[in-house]
Amino acid sequence: MTTGRTAEEPRTVDLLGVGAGPFNLSLAALADGVPGLDAVFLEQRTAFYWHPGLLIEGAVLQVPFLADLVSLVDPTSRWSFLNYVRVQERLFPFYFAERFHIPRAEYDAYCRWVSRALPSCRFGHRVDGVRWDRDRQAYEVGFTRVDERGAALSTGRILARHLALGVGTAPHVPAPLRDLAGDPDAPVLHSADYLAHRDRLRAAGHVTVVGAGQSGAEVLLDLLRARPEGREGLAWLARTPAFAPMEYSRLGLEHFTPDHTRYFRELPEAVRDRLLPAQWQLYKGVSAETLADIHGELYRRTLAGGWPDVTLTPGVAVTAAARRDGRVELALEHREEGSRATLATDAVVLATGYAQRPLDGLLGPLGPHLARDGSGRPLVGHDQRLVLDGEIGGAVFVQNAERHTHGVGAPDLGLAAWRSAVILNTLTGRPVYPLPRRTAFTTFGLARGRADHGPAGETGPAAPAAQTEPTAQTEPTEQKECA
Repeated sequence: MTTGRTAEEPRTVDLLGVGAGPFNLSLAALADGVPGLDAVFLEQRTAFYWHPGLLIEGAVLQVPFLADLVSLVDPTSRWSFLNYVRVQERLFPFYFAERFHIPRAEYDAYCRWVSRALPSCRFGHRVDGVRWDRDRQAYEVGFTRVDERGAALSTGRILARHLALGVGTAPHVPAPLRDLAGDPDAPVLHSADYLAHRDRLRAAGHVTVVGAGQSGAEVLLDLLRARPEGREGLAWLARTPAFAPMEYSRLGLEHFTPDHTRYFRELPEAVRDRLLPAQWQLYKGVSAETLADIHGELYRRTLAGGWPDVTLTPGVAVTAAARRDGRVELALEHREEGSRATLATDAVVLATGYAQRPLDGLLGPLGPHLARDGSGRPLVGHDQRLVLDGEIGGAVFVQNAERHTHGVGAPDLGLAAWRSAVILNTLTGRPVYPLPRRTAFTTFGLARGRADHGPAGETGPAAPAAQTEPTAQTEPTEQKECA
């Protein structure tokens, strides 16, 4: 499907991916198996890294290894995790280890292995802007080649008939703490940067961890294990009403299936707005194993008598923060009691999740052509396409920018391969990756019942489609397991 070009013309590709995190890397891996499809993926980082600040020793992926880049769609792919350990000559050790959940560091290394081997991935390429070229019926994408420090090396252009945006998420810092978090001299940082500052945090007299998700629990446990008994000096605060386990029952996990995604998209906007916050234990909870490890470590420290100097308080919001006398003073409000207090601490780790990066800055001139919801967010169709008006002839697919339309599964690694297959089936207009008609034992809703379990993303080529659909409010997420 590639078009020839003169020496003066930029290259024209069928699909250009912006970003090469796990979701677009999944798309690149599956696109590699589609004959005749010319795809390129540009990533401004010079190499693949997945949450490097949270690759704590012993931290385990919260989804099974089958939630790799390809296996849930094409388990025979050479880009599967099982093939990775085979190539590494570790298949027998992996077999005897009986690991269904692999270390996060191993998942990171696996993705980096794929990213280095895929010919379509271009690292050190920062996308600067996108515009629709009506004459060429393609998107013109300007980019800058950068070095490891982000310094510009050269610029270029590429034309693409369709785009896939996988720009990912950014660490979310609550408003009361943004000024301090932006001060390089203030001991306030996001958990995304934890490992880079771990020695400094271990040396601090008192550390407060804010956020009750998996990251907060792992940071607290790591600090606790490194501190002397009786002088732990730790506090763990959370807005959630409890330090609760992640919903990990077999039927509960069916909220992360394509069936639930289709159900969620059909709900009225007001219902979506109400439903997402109510499902907090699906994406803000902590693994039962990590909670047990924290309790076990605390219990061990009581054996000689006394209680460890660790405060665990759920139901608390940080309403203000300031530096006083060399420490950080947090203003706290307990929601259920209605009480208020202050906490002085030497350092703060914000395990407050990640927010979707806005698309408007990247899409620029395309903004007026986007259909939006009542809150100004772009509408996303069932096939992962942004809803564009008739003036734009190419599709713009998005990954992990659609929780407001597709539900709690949008950031989940377990849906990566399925979503990539939907995009490729839509792009090619044929089922290059056949998808199952049904993925859950649960029948979500009564309106369509079992008749709703139909094939997804197999019915037609990518093309603009005018449509209106309701959406829900979004909020920062600490997802099981997010990209």
